[in-house]
Amino acid sequence: MRVLVAEDDQVIADFVSQGLREAGYAVDVASTGTDALKKALEGGYDAAVMDVMLPGLDGLSVIEQL
Repeated sequence: MRVLVAEDDQVIADFVSQGLREAGYAVDVASTGTDALKKALEGGYDAAVMDVMLPGLDGLSVIEQL
C-alpha cells in the first residue's frame, strides 16, 4: 500500500512516515500543498495523510481539487 504524507513540519513528517514504513507501507512525503497535489495527481496512492495548514495550497484545498 502506498501512502502520501503531506506535512510541512519535518519532525512530524519524519515521525509519521517512519511509523507507516515500519508498518509496511511505502511512503512519500510532500512539504507543501502544491507538491502534495502534484504528487497525488501523478497517482498510485492508496491513502493520504494531509495536514490542513500547509504552505501554498492548504490541505483542504488539495483534497477538494483531487
